[in-house]
Amino acid sequence: MRTALIIGQANAGKTLFLLNFARYLGVERAEMTVQAAEGGTFTRPCHLERDRPLLVGDEPHTTRCLQSLTVSVPGRKRARVVVLTDSTGLLDGIDEDRQVRLAVAQTLRVLRLADAVLHVIDADRVGRQGRSAIAEVEVQIARYLPLRAPYAILANKMDLPAAPGGLATIRRVFSGRPVLPVSALQRTGFREVRRFVARHV
Repeated sequence: MRTALIIGQANAGKTLFLLNFARYLGVERAEMTVQAAEGGTFTRPCHLERDRPLLVGDEPHTTRCLQSLTVSVPGRKRARVVVLTDSTGLLDGIDEDRQVRLAVAQTLRVLRLADAVLHVIDADRVGRQGRSAIAEVEVQIARYLPLRAPYAILANKMDLPAAPGGLATIRRVFSGRPVLPVSALQRTGFREVRRFVARHV
């Protein structure tokens, strides 16, 4: 089955995007597959709206594993069944927390195997902090990953005030890469993401 990996820094909105994009595609309840960073895989029932507070948080690295949902993505000729996988937040340097280190390493391992990559960047944060809000590891991934897999940047949190300025910075830093403005919270920009996934996965 084809996979689309969701990457980005901690608190960029990856998990909320996974849940709300799946809901946009018509999924309300699903089996979520969880791959622990230390090994082991299990599935659990997930009610996407009700379980959101358990999966989405303000603390960095709330997600410390791979979390996958299987969705049907409508295309021009037929629907495609795609596994959307949420991952641990990327960071420059080495975190003090061993569990975070293992989870980030897991993300980097599966990054090489994904059929497509959706790179979520907090456009509001970039708008407030400038270029320094973009991790160097993100720049390196954007430079080399598209050579082996379809890749798009999702400039997230476009519902927040500083996001338009952040979007301009993201487009400048990642010149030549597709940048799709979205709001995972408001579920805007999802049609363009659906088209990208249907075309490339």
